[in-house]
Amino acid sequence: MVLQTDGSIEDPRVSERERVSKAAGVVGFYTLLSRILGLVRDMVVARFFGAGMAADAFFVAFRIPNLLRRLFAEGSLTIAFIPVFTEYLHQKSKKDAFDLARAVLTLLAMVLALVTVLGVLFAPWVVRLQAFGFGGSGPKYELTVLLTRITFPYIFLVSLVAFFMGVLNSLRHFAAPAAAPIFLNVGIIAATLIISPHLSEPVVGLAVGVLIGGVLQILLQLPWLIQKGVSLKPCWNPGHPAVRRIGLLMLPAIYGSAIYQVNQFIGTLLASFLPQGSVSWLYYADRLMEFPLGVFAIAISTAALPSLSAQAAAKDLTEFRETLSHSVRLTFFITIPAMAGLMALGQPVIQIFFQRGAFDSLSTVMTTKALFCYAVGLWAFSANRVLVSAFYAFQDTRTPVKIATVTLFVNVGFSLLLMGPLKHAGLALATSLASSMQFFLLLFCLKRMQGVLHLRPILVSAFKSLAASALMGLCLYFLFLGWRGTGGGSFSRLVFMTVVLIVAGALGYFALAKLLGCRELGSMKDLIRPLSKRIR
Repeated sequence: MVLQTDGSIEDPRVSERERVSKAAGVVGFYTLLSRILGLVRDMVVARFFGAGMAADAFFVAFRIPNLLRRLFAEGSLTIAFIPVFTEYLHQKSKKDAFDLARAVLTLLAMVLALVTVLGVLFAPWVVRLQAFGFGGSGPKYELTVLLTRITFPYIFLVSLVAFFMGVLNSLRHFAAPAAAPIFLNVGIIAATLIISPHLSEPVVGLAVGVLIGGVLQILLQLPWLIQKGVSLKPCWNPGHPAVRRIGLLMLPAIYGSAIYQVNQFIGTLLASFLPQGSVSWLYYADRLMEFPLGVFAIAISTAALPSLSAQAAAKDLTEFRETLSHSVRLTFFITIPAMAGLMALGQPVIQIFFQRGAFDSLSTVMTTKALFCYAVGLWAFSANRVLVSAFYAFQDTRTPVKIATVTLFVNVGFSLLLMGPLKHAGLALATSLASSMQFFLLLFCLKRMQGVLHLRPILVSAFKSLAASALMGLCLYFLFLGWRGTGGGSFSRLVFMTVVLIVAGALGYFALAKLLGCRELGSMKDLIRPLSKRIR
């Protein structure tokens, strides 16, 4: 217990849990805005460029720096940097930590500059490798090379954004880093509407918009970095021991990101052997899954990593255990009902978002099957991110990568086994089953680390959430069936009924959770409070 200046007594564990919940609320709010604006961005791009040669060229060109971003920047760099930087903050001094940040930034900028120059110079060969079907000459190939050269510097910009995000998150500032992706969408939308109409090749405006978005993301971070006292003055010290540690931690993290990309590639490859439309049905279902994953799971894991890193650096296993348990329980409390809701109301949600034009009722049914099977593993997808953060906090990037490698082979095995009888839905179910196994392997390895994890509070909380969610989901499903049995009605009635069911389901779940004595209800208030303040 800690005595406050006003004479009150505060439990530091409760305070830390509140900080994680509030930070998750901030990250979740801006992530939701980014996802919504991303949908608007896709609609604008589709409106102006459709699915023709120019759109194909841009998507291929942008995919290349985007792939590098996922491999080197937002994932591996952040998870390798935050634990080491946090350790310096707590075990040395702020000056030592900021000197480390300057050394990393200087080396990172030089490496990124070299990669960018090489990417621009070798763009023709990069395009031939990435889009072999475009050939080695002709208008489509030449346009893709041009767009690749324009967009390639984005890897430089977004990697700096990821580095700044690591610094600010370690200093417990989450708003600006979480809001940064919004500005990429703003840049692309603005360039499409303002720049593209004035160019002889309008799609070049999209590529310019990517760079504008990257610059805006950096400019957003700078005032907060300056306010925190972080100096951006170059400091050439590649021999700094912590720089070497960060580099060593990044290697397995990069490998882990590569495994994820290979997993995605194999899934698409297997789906290509199934009936036409299978790849698209899986894609649309995955897009819907990204909303609860991005808004809640990623938000909680992002908010938890700095706290876990600080407690690991201080060797405070009691606090670490409390924070990890709280993060996993909060993740289950949110994602288990989301899982039940997607299973019960997946069909009307897909109808509302996608069923128009070439996306017919058959596509809705097939996408619903994929979404149902993906939703089976939502709890595991989400919890895995939190558990992996616990390993990163101890600067252990190897164990999660080893488990991810095992999971890859398990996923392929389940996919080959299930794609025959269940078609594309079997591939989605295989992903869920493999993620569930990944969760239990991560849990087993954490359990072996003495004092790091107590299962009982997590299991009790998960059982309560599952009981409340199952009852809620069944009620929603039968209510929807009853409404559909009356003939359904117009599109506006479908939207209205779906919104009513979602709101009723949420209220019913919270009421059941209160009856069951779920402690996470209090944490939900901390999570929602930042959202309500920003909405007002």
